Amino acid sequence: MNGRQEIWIDFGLSGLTKWFHGPLSMEMSERDLVAAAADWGDGSYAPTLLEDVLRLLESPLSTEAIDMLWCAATGRSYAPDRWETGGRDWLREVARVCVERIRQDDPAFEPGQPGPVPNGLGEDVLSEIRSVRAALEAATIRDGIRDVVPTLEQVVTQVDPDLGFRLFLRVMKAYRVPIGETQHDRYHELGETFGYNEFVVDDGDLYVGPGME
Repeated sequence: MNGRQEIWIDFGLSGLTKWFHGPLSMEMSERDLVAAAADWGDGSYAPTLLEDVLRLLESPLSTEAIDMLWCAATGRSYAPDRWETGGRDWLREVARVCVERIRQDDPAFEPGQPGPVPNGLGEDVLSEIRSVRAALEAATIRDGIRDVVPTLEQVVTQVDPDLGFRLFLRVMKAYRVPIGETQHDRYHELGETFGYNEFVVDDGDLYVGPGME
């Protein structure tokens, strides 16, 4: 898993959306922001980001779906209409930045196929997404973002349940969708099963409160 247990912040593509959801997105160019993320932890972030990007590039997801996911995960603070090209071309640029950073330490590096996806967890992730379907759709549709739940489901079933779970958490954080303590505990259990650092699930603004089951 590219040593991601040592990465105590949200990692990969889901983590990158957090970088674009904060004040740095107003201060740095898009490419420089990706480069800063890829360089985090002496470059430990770059392999996880590259793996997520390659999975999406090789997936059946449409460019429109990728655009929408990025838009939802950043809370529309960075909308795809700012890109000169579509989401797939954007992902290819992210991949190039990651490869450049990895080659600083390993000049012979060549990107290959992403590793195998974890088995048996897709249904658990789908269950969590569907349990907040109404609240999640209500929150995102107010921002003009439609079909976020079926698109997240598509990531889980057709790309990678791990990536789908992390993108789901990022959208929940971006839109402050409330959850209860029991749900919060389940998210941590899933994160532990996926091999996350214990701080990853709560990296951001997850809205947890009593009586919100």
